[in-house]
Amino acid sequence: MSERLNVILILSDDQGSMDVGCYGSTDLVTPNLDRLAESGVRFTDFYVNAPICMPSRVSLLTGRDYPRGLLPGRGLKPDEITAAELFKRAGYRTALFGKWHLGYTPEMSPNAQGFDEFLGHTVGTLDAYSHFFYVEGVNRHVLQHNGADYEQPGKYLPDLLVEKATQFIDASGDDPFFLYLPFAIPHYPLQPKREHRELYERMNLEDSRRVLYGAYLTTLDECVGRVLDAVEARGLTERTLVVFLSDHGHSTEERAFGGGGNAGPLRGHKETLWEAGIRVPCIASLPGRIPAGQVRHQTAIAMDWLPTMAEMCDVPMPDDRPIDGRSLTAVLQSDAAPPPHERLHWVHYDGTFAQREGNWKLVSDPQGNWLSDLQADPGERENLADAEPERVHAMLRAHNAWLREVAGMSGLVRGNLQQP
Repeated sequence: MSERLNVILILSDDQGSMDVGCYGSTDLVTPNLDRLAESGVRFTDFYVNAPICMPSRVSLLTGRDYPRGLLPGRGLKPDEITAAELFKRAGYRTALFGKWHLGYTPEMSPNAQGFDEFLGHTVGTLDAYSHFFYVEGVNRHVLQHNGADYEQPGKYLPDLLVEKATQFIDASGDDPFFLYLPFAIPHYPLQPKREHRELYERMNLEDSRRVLYGAYLTTLDECVGRVLDAVEARGLTERTLVVFLSDHGHSTEERAFGGGGNAGPLRGHKETLWEAGIRVPCIASLPGRIPAGQVRHQTAIAMDWLPTMAEMCDVPMPDDRPIDGRSLTAVLQSDAAPPPHERLHWVHYDGTFAQREGNWKLVSDPQGNWLSDLQADPGERENLADAEPERVHAMLRAHNAWLREVAGMSGLVRGNLQQP
């Protein structure tokens, strides 16, 4: 039997930074994500590259800062190289079951970007039972299989995706596989299984919003558990790297009933560059190769997973373009390994940008610059910008250089500071 590693990359959608039992949540039922953490490594300072869906997914799948590979409002540039393309070139079977949200034209489709099989939706959300998109314009059916309309009226989408995933795993034989499972959970519409909703209704939560949100997370957890069980049943646990993370922080949108996510002491939410918008739960497991039951406090970011997966699976990286992510293999092995990046950078559609350097975090928006010491103030409550003008200047210069490199953009400065 082949000893090449398999990869299962699982993505949640709009999940709060602390919303897993192993991250300290006491009002969520997540036994399967907790057991995944018990078998591997859990990150405390893990980030995504953007606080909204599309650019975050660009970086996750390409290993690059998203301004390099995003056509704003449209999706992934067709000439980008995705993880699926790299793994397919290396002889892997590839599949995506779930939310794509990186373009809907043929050249932007999952099948054109390296996935042998795709079942899911290219838009951001859909009804889990009718599979219709009701948010914008004319209501339309959006569930598809390999580019064709796929009719399964009344079939609960999370169950359908898990069934396809387990079939894909069962059919793997000796061939290695790369499986991407981006669930649109707990993204609105909040549609948990009835038994999970009833479970949370019996818990008498103080915040009623947590009932639907929490129940939907438990539905997600059950889905993850069924996938893990399929891997175990095939005897593939010790040769399957499983990575779980959210695409960004929790929603507070009206369609999500104002949100039920929990970020603990962290400030912000989805669509912001405060910590709760971009710091997410992240777990990686590979028994026998990744230490079990350990925690990593090094800062890391979603684009690091592509070079990490490639290194662990001996998959060649592209040599015709810069890869901004850095392998996390050393960090996975040791809590003493240095973090892979000296600095992390973010830029948002509204012109807000942010940077983290060590424990220092700078957020800059039209109101000015906000500097925080995350070690002393993880909630970003105290602004130290006036007390640390030289540090702010240096961080702005570094950010402007990053912007010029990744997007050909001129730098932006806030407040009364001189242009670096």
